[in-house]
Amino acid sequence: MLRETDEPAREHGQGELGRGRPRVALEIVPEAAYVIGIKLSYTQHSAVLCDFAGNLIATTACPTSVMRRSPTQMLDEIADLIENVTQKAGMQADDIKAVGVGLPGLIDQNSGTIRWSSLLEGAHVDLHPEFAKRFNALLFLDNDTNMLTLYELWFGSGRDKTDFAVVTVETGVGMGLVVNNRLYRGTHGMGLELGHTKVHLDGALCRCGQRGCLEAYLGDYALTREAQTALNVNHLDARRPKELLDLLFEQAQAGNTAAQTIFRRAGRYLSVGLSNVIQLFDPPLIILSGERVQCHYLYADEVLADMQKLTLSNDRQPCEIQIHPWDDLVWARGATAAGLSALTDTMVGGLEVQTP
Repeated sequence: MLRETDEPAREHGQGELGRGRPRVALEIVPEAAYVIGIKLSYTQHSAVLCDFAGNLIATTACPTSVMRRSPTQMLDEIADLIENVTQKAGMQADDIKAVGVGLPGLIDQNSGTIRWSSLLEGAHVDLHPEFAKRFNALLFLDNDTNMLTLYELWFGSGRDKTDFAVVTVETGVGMGLVVNNRLYRGTHGMGLELGHTKVHLDGALCRCGQRGCLEAYLGDYALTREAQTALNVNHLDARRPKELLDLLFEQAQAGNTAAQTIFRRAGRYLSVGLSNVIQLFDPPLIILSGERVQCHYLYADEVLADMQKLTLSNDRQPCEIQIHPWDDLVWARGATAAGLSALTDTMVGGLEVQTP
């Protein structure tokens, strides 16, 4: 797992962004093991293959459909991603020692089950037994935003922070939180569901079945719902949700008042959500990411100004907001961090596996 190196020590933050602290006299052996990180979503699945040092070797992505699938169908999709990315790397599935999978939903870290996911039919789904029949590798599941947060902690802006938060805006609204250099999940590993905090009692219907959730006003499906009215698109129109959202943004850019109003309203709800994060956790940094950050209306100056106004921030330094470009492969690479951490504990020899 480790070997001596003759390379001189590197200053923190310089050189390649590999795994671990800056090299001194020892280095991680890259070929000691290989892991795959996967992000499952509504429009595209992504996977990356890394070595034991966290270096990127191969990537793959494939389009998918907006539907709920059975556990078997989800495993088939995971298997296809594993096959595709290992072939690109010139490797076999048996060469992989761990697979990290990030998906939207509630993942119980104590049992490893998927309590609920908008991608899955049913609830309380355990993929581990069937996965073990197909692959000789460790499987680690987590909420997709937690995986992105791990990427920022291991490889991104969080490397120099002991505390920070990540907020994502895509089909849903997610949040990850790092406290004292560790990912915080809550007692059962299902905390920080920012998208399902309530902003309007008896308000808009959320896909979780409850009303008034933040993402029911800010998520892709919320924007799509309003776009049908603003763009005069009826329910028989064959446009895919992404096409409808792209058209809505194009119309807003072209000066369509109704389209602009939809984004500005969503931006106000985002300012409420971000102000609640600041008020509750007081992070020095919030990283805003997800596919919808391509719509600049959501992080316009007035949105961030409203966020500050809604917090008791007169006597403290304003929270820094970083906007990170959307990239599914970044989320998938974060999933490799989870796999690497769990795999390292097992390779050390009999240690109890701890979540990263």
